[in-house]
Formats: sequence, structure tokens, C-alpha cells
Amino acid sequence: MKTTKFLSIAFFGLMFGVTSFAQKSLMVGGAAMYPTKNIIENAVNSKDHTTLVAAVKAASLVETLQSTGPFTVFAPTNAAFDKLPKGTVENLLKPENLKTLQTILTYHVVSGKLNTTDIMNEIKKGNGKAMLKTVSGGTLTAWMQGKDLYITDEKGTKSKVTIADVNQSNGVIHVIDTVLLPKQ
Repeated sequence: MKTTKFLSIAFFGLMFGVTSFAQKSLMVGGAAMYPTKNIIENAVNSKDHTTLVAAVKAASLVETLQSTGPFTVFAPTNAAFDKLPKGTVENLLKPENLKTLQTILTYHVVSGKLNTTDIMNEIKKGNGKAMLKTVSGGTLTAWMQGKDLYITDEKGTKSKVTIADVNQSNGVIHVIDTVLLPKQ
């Protein structure tokens, strides 16, 4: 009886631990990112992604990023947007630049849920590089430098993944330190 009770408690503890681990939230921009919430529900709480959220709203992409997905989003921080030439963000947010803004934002999105293990496996298969097709139709190149994952855009600009594997109910977010731009 004691053995059965012990095994039951041990099994419950193991299952609870696995469930807790699988449902673990990460902190991004001072806010917990919950794997039970979608990309938009989490992103709006990150103080490091207010520019990205404003751009997603201006580009009318909120509904898309709240849909089932799954999506892999390379999410630039406010500091990443600040690296762009002065006035670029303000110009992109103008209604007449809607298509350009949508193209840039969807260039940061890959269909499917690719965690870092998936991306690293593709990098190994590609002899050091993985080509990722974006929702906008462009290509991003993933590669490693030491233990760091980088994403390079079609113009050759590199962006470091600073927080990886932020799981969402409809995909995964990888926080990046530089805005990626498609070839135009």
C-alpha cells in the first residue's frame, strides 16, 4: 500500500513538473509571456515591443497574428526600431505607406512554429545556414556564431536573437535586436 501511494505521489509530481515546465512563461519587456495566449495578447504587454505593436495595428495585421497560425515571429524591440534612420518609423506608419509597412512586418514572420532546435537542425542540414521563407515571400538566413543565433535579411543586415523560444498558443516569438528589411 505504501509503495502504491508513493508511486502515485511520485507519478503526480513528475506529471505536474512536466506540465509546469511545458507551460512555463518567459519574461519579455517586463511582462510574462504566457504560452496559453496568442502572439498579440502577449506582445501588447511587453514594454520593449510598443513600436512593433503600434506598427502591427497600423498595418491591420492584428487579426492575422491572433489567428490559429502557427507562426514564427522574429520580433524587433523598440531599440531595434530606434536603429533605423530618423523618421523612418513615423513615415512607415502613414496610411499611404500601408503596403510597405505590411511587407516589412510580414518579412519578420515565417509560417509554422520553428523553435531554436528546429532552426539549428536546419542550419546543420544547410552546412551552416538555413534559408527561411517569410510570409511576405522574402528569405531570411539563419546562422550561428558561437552559441548565438543570428538572422540575416536580404540586404545583409544581421540581427541577433536575444530571447528565443517564447512560446505562444499560435506559434513562437524570437526577440531580435535589429529590424530586418526585404530587398526592394
